[in-house]
Amino acid sequence: MPCSPLLTDLYELTMLAGYLEEGMADKQAAFDLYFRHNPFEGGYAVFAGLQPALENLEGLRFAEEEIEYLRGLHLFKPGFLDFLKRFRFGGTVIAPPEGSVVFANEPLLTVSGTLAETQLVETMLLNSINFQTLVATKAARVCHAAGEAEVIEFGLRRAQGPDGGVSASRAACIGGAKATSNVLAGMLFDLPVRGTHAHSWVQSFPDELTAFRAYADAFPDSTVLLVDTYDTLKSGLPNALIVARELRQRGHSLRGIRLDSGDLAYLSREARAMLDHAGFPEVRILASNEIDETVVDSIRDEGGRVDIYGVGTKLATASGVGGVALGGVYKLVAIDGQAKMKITSDLAKATLPGVKQVLRAIGPKGEFLQDLVCLDGEAVQSGDKVYDPTNPLHHTHLPLEGRLVDLRRVVMENGHRTGQQETIAAMAGRCRRELALLPQGCRRFVNPHRYKVSISQHLKTLRCTLIEQTTARRKAQ
Repeated sequence: MPCSPLLTDLYELTMLAGYLEEGMADKQAAFDLYFRHNPFEGGYAVFAGLQPALENLEGLRFAEEEIEYLRGLHLFKPGFLDFLKRFRFGGTVIAPPEGSVVFANEPLLTVSGTLAETQLVETMLLNSINFQTLVATKAARVCHAAGEAEVIEFGLRRAQGPDGGVSASRAACIGGAKATSNVLAGMLFDLPVRGTHAHSWVQSFPDELTAFRAYADAFPDSTVLLVDTYDTLKSGLPNALIVARELRQRGHSLRGIRLDSGDLAYLSREARAMLDHAGFPEVRILASNEIDETVVDSIRDEGGRVDIYGVGTKLATASGVGGVALGGVYKLVAIDGQAKMKITSDLAKATLPGVKQVLRAIGPKGEFLQDLVCLDGEAVQSGDKVYDPTNPLHHTHLPLEGRLVDLRRVVMENGHRTGQQETIAAMAGRCRRELALLPQGCRRFVNPHRYKVSISQHLKTLRCTLIEQTTARRKAQ
């Protein structure tokens, strides 16, 4: 369901009112949405949040009560409020498909249309893309650390409010999580939902064994028992084994046990040994408790025997080194066909002007070699000299063995979505395939390989020309 158009920063509305006052609202404009640094100090990001953003664009309407609220602010003239009553987004959006592996300093979305259309939607687009891309990337990192083990998203109770919880579940499954504990997200996005029981279930009964038996009676074909309420190895596991035998005698089976505290590497090794010795090698071990990719990595490094990781807080809130926020930005790159750029003393923050393409050099085995940002329609070919967007003194060449493919496609035209909406499973499959095609080292957690994103000669020249022109005008003033 589309969100309210008032889910925006006030300055989007004041700028829009100003454009209307100045007769500029119908100028044709283009904005790029991108981020400057890969999240978590990593080597890549996983693109997510597009479909919710497109749904919001397509359904953008100002309701009467929203117009009346704005009127009550005493900021806006009646003509502007009448303009908002009629407002519809009728622009074009170009973007990669969700689940794509993307990198810093390359446009993700390019939004074109009238200046009014493209300006108003800035906050909403950033809100959707920034958060879900961050969480999808975090999930991909956790899944990489987990290896063959499954990852389940358990973060709803620690997420940033209800919508943050739903968005996090969606994005986590794009990034590789196999299921979520969030029942609403399961319904909305057709995601598998999984869960066990809380410590309060065990505490509510006279003893642990009675609690386990009651749960097994209620859910004989999906029983996963939380074994650390009192003592994992001396009480929880022995009682779980009693219930496992009883279930087997009735033609059912214990699905798993859950560890939620303590030394998860040690406890999972001991639990695996106890389960196997008792004749239950099929019972899976689920571990939770403040887990992220570094914890998973250490558990595996220490010989842990975890089959499923329930990852909550640090996934749903995308916490960790270089986390907190993606830092995506939305910048004007053209107006009425004229390239525009933001110029700053920090060249790394200067924008790339003009409407652009994002091309990816693909090797003979399908592997990703390098990305190139070039001007729309610009002819480029293998072997061309290309430049670092943050330091144009550094240059390299497009690989001779690579073929260039367009990373993005038109996903909205004239305000309407194009093509069929993909399933989360399809997006997750794309993520999994593309991560496997990255250069060796890009998925490393510490000091990852830096994947090359370059700009073309013509784009570099255009940026230098605009800098020179702006500098000359400023000196002449």
